[in-house]
Amino acid sequence: MNIQQLHEKVENVVVAVVPEENPQPGTLPEWYVYLINLRPEPLEGVIVSSKGYGELEGKEIKTSVLRQFIDKLPEYSFIKLEWIEPKLFGITNEFWVSYYQHGRIFDKQYVFVTDSIIQDNFSEVPLLEKRGVVIR
Repeated sequence: MNIQQLHEKVENVVVAVVPEENPQPGTLPEWYVYLINLRPEPLEGVIVSSKGYGELEGKEIKTSVLRQFIDKLPEYSFIKLEWIEPKLFGITNEFWVSYYQHGRIFDKQYVFVTDSIIQDNFSEVPLLEKRGVVIR
């Protein structure tokens, strides 16, 4: 068995960036990244690694790499992963999601390219009943 046979194709697992109304009147919305499981079974041992990179205001930047572990993400559910600063929409934001299912490893890279997190790219976000930028 080679390494490609160990990693299965990811389907029905979504990463979305969604604006949410700020509770402070007269302020801009807060933006959050969600991991959404649209599968009929839970994801287990989920690891999410996120980072940003690119040029911002004439300077090459890289954000810190954040890693999160989620023991279990139930079927047809979602989790709020992190807050994202709108200033970072001007760089590439990458999320690497790995998980186990039936003893097999699944992983996928979700990349929000520079300036892709804009209202023109909004669609309905599954399960959230909100609009945002979705990568399937």
